[in-house]
Amino acid sequence: MDMNIEKVIYQALENLKLNANIQGTWEEHALKGVDGTLELIVNNQVFKYTIEVKNQLRINQLDHFMDLRKRYKHFMVLAPRIYPGLKEEFRKADISYLEGNGNIYFRDGKSVIWIEGNKPLKEDRDIENRAFTKTGLKVVFEFLLNEKLFNLPYRQISEQTGTGLANIANIIAGLKKSGYLIPVNQKEFKLLNKKELIDAWSDAYDSKLKPNLMIGRFRNLNEQDFTHWKSLHLQENKTMWGSEPAADILTNYLRPAELTLYTIESRNELMKQYRLVPDEKGTVVAYKKFWNTEVQGKTVPALLIYADLVNINDRRSLETAKKIYDEYIQN
Repeated sequence: MDMNIEKVIYQALENLKLNANIQGTWEEHALKGVDGTLELIVNNQVFKYTIEVKNQLRINQLDHFMDLRKRYKHFMVLAPRIYPGLKEEFRKADISYLEGNGNIYFRDGKSVIWIEGNKPLKEDRDIENRAFTKTGLKVVFEFLLNEKLFNLPYRQISEQTGTGLANIANIIAGLKKSGYLIPVNQKEFKLLNKKELIDAWSDAYDSKLKPNLMIGRFRNLNEQDFTHWKSLHLQENKTMWGSEPAADILTNYLRPAELTLYTIESRNELMKQYRLVPDEKGTVVAYKKFWNTEVQGKTVPALLIYADLVNINDRRSLETAKKIYDEYIQN
């Protein structure tokens, strides 16, 4: 049993007892795809659930949990933190869940237990793994765009990514430590578990790097510009569509509720060039471009579109993200 999984289980059970006086025990077993059996005692009633434990949850795992819910009559997801939108999806699908802070939901016959309001647990930070710092995330993004890059000499990687030599060494060491970079021979490495790395990168990008890239939120001076956004002439090699509009360009499947730009243009240049007005509740949002690899076309790299969509955490965005992953990223 993974030590991290044990930690998540015992932490959740301890908080469940502390905050709700619900006694819980668990037993590991060898059933495929799950981590054990959880027994909960509520007002002298015993409830048993087959559980799967995840250190991180994303909405793109929902179909997997729905399959497990069909396989096991009493099934529960356990994670350190579950975002509100995902909890709602779980409840709609009648999937039970337990959060690390003791928040819980399950329905068993006539009994419904639903506890919310406990403060989210603080995230553990692995200070030694530099691959998921703000700088590390930029470099890992470049590695994912060009897998030949991490086998170049460190000085060359440093020059191509604009990152210090010492940082490059630490970032690569972090990828090795996490099991994402493994040796092929004495001189070459290759990525392992790439899909897992992409999802880990997407999660960390949204919480650690993206907020620092934000230039501002705006509204269109002319409301018709939002409807006819595809007619907007973006400055080539300076500004690109990201997130929903980029996904619509690639798939013709997602009508944007918000227009996202990634750019090297200044705030004033954006306002002048694209007739934008600062507005904290506006539907146009701009971020600084953070990568050096040259990209052709009007959209940011498919990997970044995918990351932005999965972090929106709604079903339509998830479906579009899957289309983009299957067509543009997987191979």
